[in-house]
Amino acid sequence: MVRIVFSGLLVIHGLIHGMGFAKAFDLFDFKQLTVPISKIGGVFWLVTSLLFIISAILFLRDENFWWLFLFAAIFISQILIISTWHDSKFGSILNGIALIAAILGYAQWNYFSAYQKDVAKNFSTIISTKQDLLSESDIELLPEPVKKYIRYAGCVGKPKVQNFKINFEGKIRKNDTSPWMPFSSEQYNFMSEPTRLFFMKAVMKGMQVAGYHSYKNGVAYMDIRLLSLFKVQYQEGTEMNVAETVTFFNDMCCMAPATLIDKRINWKMIDDLNVSADFTCNVITIQALLSFNEKGELINFKSNDRYAADYGKKLPWATPLKDYKMKNGFRLAGYAETIYTYPEGDQCYGTFSLTSVEYNCE
Repeated sequence: MVRIVFSGLLVIHGLIHGMGFAKAFDLFDFKQLTVPISKIGGVFWLVTSLLFIISAILFLRDENFWWLFLFAAIFISQILIISTWHDSKFGSILNGIALIAAILGYAQWNYFSAYQKDVAKNFSTIISTKQDLLSESDIELLPEPVKKYIRYAGCVGKPKVQNFKINFEGKIRKNDTSPWMPFSSEQYNFMSEPTRLFFMKAVMKGMQVAGYHSYKNGVAYMDIRLLSLFKVQYQEGTEMNVAETVTFFNDMCCMAPATLIDKRINWKMIDDLNVSADFTCNVITIQALLSFNEKGELINFKSNDRYAADYGKKLPWATPLKDYKMKNGFRLAGYAETIYTYPEGDQCYGTFSLTSVEYNCE
């Protein structure tokens, strides 16, 4: 609704500028415009009108550079308003509102582009090689539940995974007394040097909150910003590094079963439906328990190695999975939750619905 209202405001502001063009070329006689406008001036009024309307359309379509057109429109508009101040001074109020929106639009683009640059940097280091197919011999030494899961997901006979891209939609909250915030996310994971680049856009009380999680070879940070400008949470350090190593391994298990042949994983069979795994990245080793059902689906991932920032120490962390469906030729969980177990009980702080997944992106 806010997007529609603001776009309408820009269109109206643009059409008002069109009055200057109409007056300059004697198309209409606007009594409200008492200051003479030359034909050259009229062309500038028309250009400004078009810039406002174009920026409104681009904003409504969520195009990246809508704010650039708006900055240009505001700049020219304000010069024209000053030149006809008696008639159009109140247009400065609308320009002020539009300027704030343009600044926020630039901030969102600039923050997201930092994530995109990191993604591009990782792709630039990839050496193109022949993609070997995952075979039965590649998985023969894995525990039986893991082998069954890899087969069930449809990974055997398809290229081994070097990187993958995931898109989610869902909702998150700080704790069980906080309101849920809807979000959408995009992330890239790279396997050769474990890297996870996760960007999220959420809405809190009508305002956008953006979050960037960066994990590179065991070193991580999380940067959460209100309106992509104001930092509301920032974390880094040893605890964050360990927590994000758990998250990286969780991505492998839940979204890229073919990566479970990775030599950095040490498996231990528990019973027919449960296995434990140690995953090592750089100097960090984390442990997780994977639970499967009879069909071969991974139904839960649990780890005691993930820190809860609000609690100040490690808590049991789990991601129960369900709704398996075909995505891009693979059978994967369509829904997951993220749950911490506090002394007083379980707390779900996030729900994730898989919208798309791609492997071996270029």
